[in-house]
Amino acid sequence: MPPRLHAVLLVVVAASAAASAAHNGTLNCTLLPDADTVRTAFKNVTNFPMPRGPTCRPVRRLMLPSRNLAGAVGWEKLGNLSGLLTVDLSGNSLEGDVGGAFWRAPLLRAVDISGNRLGGALRFEQSARLASLDVSGNRFTSVEGVDGLAGLEVLDVSGNMIGATPEGLRRMTRIWRLNLSRNSMAGRFPDDLPPLNGLVFLDISDNSFSGVVNSTWVTKFGRSAFLRAGNASLMIEDNPPATPSNGGKKHGRTVLVVVVVVSSVVAVSALAFLARCVTCGFNRRKKRGKKDKDGKPVAWEEEVAVGAVKVAATAPVVLLERPLMELTLADLAGATSGFGRESQLSDIGGRSGAAYRAVLPGDLHVVVRVVDGAVTGVGEDDDASAAAARFRELARLRHPNILPLLGYCIAGKEKFLLYEYMEKGDLHRWLHELPAGSVDVEEAGVDTWDATEDKKSIGDWPTRYRIILGIARGLAFMQQGWAGAGRPIVHGRLVPTNILLGDDLEPRISDFIHHDGGKTAESDVYSFGVLVFELVTGQARWDESSTSWARGVVRNRKGLNIVDARLRAEAEEAACGGGAEREMVECLQVGFLCTAPLPEKRPSMQQVVGVLKGIRPASPPPAAAAADAADKPQVPTTP
Repeated sequence: MPPRLHAVLLVVVAASAAASAAHNGTLNCTLLPDADTVRTAFKNVTNFPMPRGPTCRPVRRLMLPSRNLAGAVGWEKLGNLSGLLTVDLSGNSLEGDVGGAFWRAPLLRAVDISGNRLGGALRFEQSARLASLDVSGNRFTSVEGVDGLAGLEVLDVSGNMIGATPEGLRRMTRIWRLNLSRNSMAGRFPDDLPPLNGLVFLDISDNSFSGVVNSTWVTKFGRSAFLRAGNASLMIEDNPPATPSNGGKKHGRTVLVVVVVVSSVVAVSALAFLARCVTCGFNRRKKRGKKDKDGKPVAWEEEVAVGAVKVAATAPVVLLERPLMELTLADLAGATSGFGRESQLSDIGGRSGAAYRAVLPGDLHVVVRVVDGAVTGVGEDDDASAAAARFRELARLRHPNILPLLGYCIAGKEKFLLYEYMEKGDLHRWLHELPAGSVDVEEAGVDTWDATEDKKSIGDWPTRYRIILGIARGLAFMQQGWAGAGRPIVHGRLVPTNILLGDDLEPRISDFIHHDGGKTAESDVYSFGVLVFELVTGQARWDESSTSWARGVVRNRKGLNIVDARLRAEAEEAACGGGAEREMVECLQVGFLCTAPLPEKRPSMQQVVGVLKGIRPASPPPAAAAADAADKPQVPTTP
C-alpha cells in the first residue's frame, strides 16, 4: 500500500474511533433528573426556555434576569437540584410565594429574585452555604427563619411590605451588607440588627425603627441610611463642658440622630421644645467653638477619610439633574462603605483616580470617581466656584456614545465626580474576560440555563461593528466642538477600559474630562485605530510593535488571517461568511488608515464615521440613529 494512502486510512480510522467513543460516552453517561426537575418547576412560567432531552451533567446555574418570565415557579422542585449554585431570576413578573423547601438545595450560595411580584411570608430552612440573597422589590410581608442561614453575608430585603425586623438578625455575625430600607419595618436600633462593627453597608431608611444612632454610625453609614427610619427628627446634643481636676477645660460633644416613635401630643410638644433648646445651645457653641488662624470662629464639621486624606463630611453633593436632592460627602461615604475596598471598582488602565460604586436615595446607581490629576480647564489653584462652573460646562457634553457627568462634590482641594453606573462593565472585560452574566472562572463548563446573548456576543460581529461605529461617533462629536464652545475636546487615553457598555452593549466613552499634555485630536484617531484592531482580532495588550505588525498584515492584503477566530466561526455558522468577512477586512483597513505614522495623514473622525457607515449599510439601532449627525465624506486612500 502506498505510504500516502496508508496515512490517509490511519487518519480516517482514528477519526471514526474518536467519533464512536464520543457516541458511546454519551450513551453510557449517567442520566440525571435535573432536566425533568427544571421542566416541572417552570411548567407554569411563560417565556421560560425549556430544556430539551435528558442531561448527563447537573444544573449549576439558573440565570434568566429580565427575560419577561411570568407565572408561579415550583420552588420546592428546585430544592431537589443537588448541584445548584446560583439563581438569578430578577426583573421578571414571577408571582406566588417562595416555599421553604427551595432552600434545601445543598450547594446553593447566591440567589437574586429581586424585582418580581413574589409575596407572602418568606420562610427559610437551614442553608449553611447561602452567602448572598436579594429579594428586594417584591411584596413579601415577613421574613422567618433567617438565623438558619449561618453563612449569609449579603442580605437585601428592601422595597417590600415587611412589618417587623426579621428575628435572629442579631445573631448573623457574617453579614457585611444589609439593606432593610423601604419597608414598614418596626424594630429597635441597634438591638435587632447584626453587630454593626462587622457591617460595611447598612440602610434602614423609610421604616419605623426606634432607638438612638450615634455619630459613629452616621459617619460610617451616612445620613441617608437613617432617613425617615422612624417618626424622627435630627437632633444635635451639646454636652456641658467638664472641668478636670487640674483646672483645665475639656469640652465634650456628641452628635446624635434620635429615632423615636411618638405616641402622644405631649411627646410631640416635648420633642419640639427640646429641639429648640438644642438648636439654641448649638448656635451658642458655634460662636465659642474652634477658631481659624485669624482668630475668627468657625463651625465644627465632621470629616470623611478618602484614602490618606480627610475632608469635610458636610461638603454638598451637586446632582445636576436632581437639584432638589440634598446630599453631602458623608452620604457618599456611607453609600461606598467609607470609600472602602469592597465598593471600589477595578480600573485597569484607568488614570483619573479610584472609582467606587454607590446606590444613592431613589435607587440611583452611580460611580463616584475621586479626581486625581488635572481637569480640562481647571487649574490646581482655581477656587471652588471656578471648578464648579467647569464641571457644569463639562456636564453639558451629552451624546448617546459618551458617558455623561451626573454631578460633583468639591471638598477643599478634593473633587469627586459622579457618573451613571454601567452594569455591563468596560470593553476590556467584555472582550477579553468572561461576559457579564456567564459562569465564573472556577465553574467554567457546568450546565447553565440562561439567555445566550451575552455568551454569544463575544463572537457576534454585528455587535462588535456597532461598538466600533459608536466609539467613532462619540469621538467625532467631541472633535466637532462641544457645549457650544466651538472647541474640540481631546480624550488623550482611549483604551478599552475607558469604553463602558450599556445594557444594549452600546459603547459610552468615559474619562474624557482630563487633558493629557501633548495629546491631540490626531492622537485620539490613532488610539481609535488600535481599538479597531483589538475588536476585530480579539487580541489584547496592543503597543507600537503589535500595531506595526497588524498594519503590515493589512498592507499585504492578508487581513482575514488575523480576524478573531470566534468572529469567523460565527460568520460561517450563520452561512453569511463572505459578507461578514468582507466587513471585517474593511474595518481593519480603517484601523490601518487611523494608525498612519504621520498625524497629518490620518483621517478625521467625521470621515471615519462616514466610511464605517458604508461598510455595513443597515438600519442603525435607536441610540446610533440619535447620534448620527455627521455626513459621509471620503477617507484618503493612502495613509
